[in-house]
Amino acid sequence: MTGVAGQDVTVVLTTLRQRLDLDRLTNIGFPSALDFDYTELAPFFGYVLNNIGDPYVDGVAGRHTKELERDVVEYFADLFHAPPDDRWGYVTTGGTEGNASGLHLARTLHPDAIVYHSNAAHYSVPKAIDRLGLTSVVIGSGRNGEIDYADLRVAAGEYSRRPAIVVANIGTTMTEAIDDVSKISSVLDELGVRDRHIHADAALAGVPLALLDRHRRPGFDLADGAHSVSVSGHKFIGSPFPCGVLITRGSLRERIGRPVDYISSIDATAGGSRSGHAPLFLWYALQRHGSDGLHARAQKSRDLAAYTVRRLASVGVAAWRNALAFTVVIETPPAAITNRWTLASSQGLSHVICMPGITREQIDNFVADLAAVRDLGLAAIPTPEPAAA
Repeated sequence: MTGVAGQDVTVVLTTLRQRLDLDRLTNIGFPSALDFDYTELAPFFGYVLNNIGDPYVDGVAGRHTKELERDVVEYFADLFHAPPDDRWGYVTTGGTEGNASGLHLARTLHPDAIVYHSNAAHYSVPKAIDRLGLTSVVIGSGRNGEIDYADLRVAAGEYSRRPAIVVANIGTTMTEAIDDVSKISSVLDELGVRDRHIHADAALAGVPLALLDRHRRPGFDLADGAHSVSVSGHKFIGSPFPCGVLITRGSLRERIGRPVDYISSIDATAGGSRSGHAPLFLWYALQRHGSDGLHARAQKSRDLAAYTVRRLASVGVAAWRNALAFTVVIETPPAAITNRWTLASSQGLSHVICMPGITREQIDNFVADLAAVRDLGLAAIPTPEPAAA
């Protein structure tokens, strides 16, 4: 792979646009919502927007969107049941920063803790553990990807005299499995582990699950025993660039915040300068969709996932999904399929994620290609031409 230095700028941009148009047709394996239109925000790319410092302190310069960031944080704080008088958060660069910030907060509160996470945790979790110098224990998971609570009980029991930091997956990478924070809390209660921090990695599934009635969803938010929750903004909500949100208690933030005089703000976030465009885009999406619109999009995605399982079964392909999931799991198809369709694959399994913006037509085309490869023994499938702009 080489760079494009020295090439004509227009040619480079045209080629890039063509690749992105093709990717939009065939990328059904990575969780990015595509049904967004931020044209109205285009003028704001003519401004520098830097939300340096704490979102609840405007600071010195006026080139920020902190008033919008506060609205975004308050929306998610309500969604994840943070106490009205004890809440804090900020807009991150994505799920990885959210997990790292949650673990950094946990280490500050419990420096001698053992971190427990399942073998289905996102790769950012062990990366953050390594960078923070924490000691960790990997817990097994079931076939569906959910953490093994019995295994957690045994492992945490061995270190019951030490504080516990547990990372709960609220939508694992490959199967969208949910670790029940209420059950994790019960395990720690049984072991007498009082000093704890449970971080919910809710990058993919947190928002669509939280929009359900409480009796329909597993427990995972601050009302269920979590101390911090992180979500991605570019997944279910949809954004043209990675972003996310971290939610925790304001009283915990007080333990990590440090005043910085020349920005006239507390510094409690992972970064110094922070994007002011990300809060703008998230705020805009929340205003345009509203909770009802987000709920409808989530249900449409679940309906499409159920349709995908049925269509795959109709051509003899075994497929399954966890309850309430957008993700459909299959055995990894032959190279003729994976060369044509972008699927996420690991250890012999692949998945299709029916994100907002994925269509029935795409699913039908994918299933038809699978059937053709099986029935006709095709070694390759012609690449489709993107629609003319």
